Amino acid sequence: MEVDIARIQLLTKALDQHTNCSKASDRILRKCDLTRDAIAPPATTCSAHQEALFVRYACDTVGDITFAAQTGLQFSSTSSLTAYISKYSRDLRQVLENTSYFHRIIDPAIAFTLRLAGNFATIEAEWKDASYARYHRRTEFLMFAGLARMRALTQSNFYPIEMRFQHEVGENRKKFQKLAGFPIVFGAEKLEIVLSVSSLNLPVPTYDSNLREHLLEYGERVLAERRSPKQKLRAQVEGLITQSLPGTVVHADEAAANLGLSPRTFARRLKDEGTSYRDIVDDLRCDLAQTFITNGMPLSEIAYSLGYADQPAFSTAFKRWTGQAPSTFRSRLDFSDDP
Repeated sequence: MEVDIARIQLLTKALDQHTNCSKASDRILRKCDLTRDAIAPPATTCSAHQEALFVRYACDTVGDITFAAQTGLQFSSTSSLTAYISKYSRDLRQVLENTSYFHRIIDPAIAFTLRLAGNFATIEAEWKDASYARYHRRTEFLMFAGLARMRALTQSNFYPIEMRFQHEVGENRKKFQKLAGFPIVFGAEKLEIVLSVSSLNLPVPTYDSNLREHLLEYGERVLAERRSPKQKLRAQVEGLITQSLPGTVVHADEAAANLGLSPRTFARRLKDEGTSYRDIVDDLRCDLAQTFITNGMPLSEIAYSLGYADQPAFSTAFKRWTGQAPSTFRSRLDFSDDP
């Protein structure tokens, strides 16, 4: 699944500036199967998975859970088609309506919808590929980058009423609150930004109706020619498991039924992809466990969230996956094989 290259270019530059050298970024790029040349012009896309891993490892490298959000707030421009449509829109409402319609051109894994209710407007995000919901740092980056783009387009440093995330970050929420300067809610029902209705009337100074109409026509042609990327069965299964959490892990037979497959066909197709349902559950639990620990969640909450009967059962599983106890885990980074 390909996404706009501008975001990982910004992340790389921000990490270089934060560390005062390029070494950390180069190592992380290699860990993500990328190079500087691969993300330099004329490259226009990279995989969403590579972007998500880079964000994760960058935060681990600098030891700051808010690094991705900080970098998101620096995101001001991009040369994508959707960016140009927004640039020539009349006001913020039109920007958000365009985003809702055309966003899958630059990132098909997530969709945005503008909703109005009384004096409030919400920009609701929905994962089209739920397997990406596990990448909490990337989620934070995307939401703060969205806010930065709205501010850049309207040339107004306005503040939302709230920004809401579905995942938890424990006491780290105070760091996000300080960074944002407005309420940040974690453990919310939906992933969304809440605005005042009046903010939708903020004008876009670069508005050009003729250019916008031309770009809208071109955007329609691009959408008509573009097929939605076909997800591998593993990604679909990861999405189902993620949606069943916290507290419960969907059973293999139930996952198969949700995907319209018999248990035997389900197992065979996963085997054809070189995996099994149990392997996917273990890999996802291990990955989420490390994220939850980084987020500052208590081990008892992590055990419950991942569907374990108690904390000792979770601790035993974590040690089997990583070779270390959850209480001693610090980082996923291992550059021991680097030249």
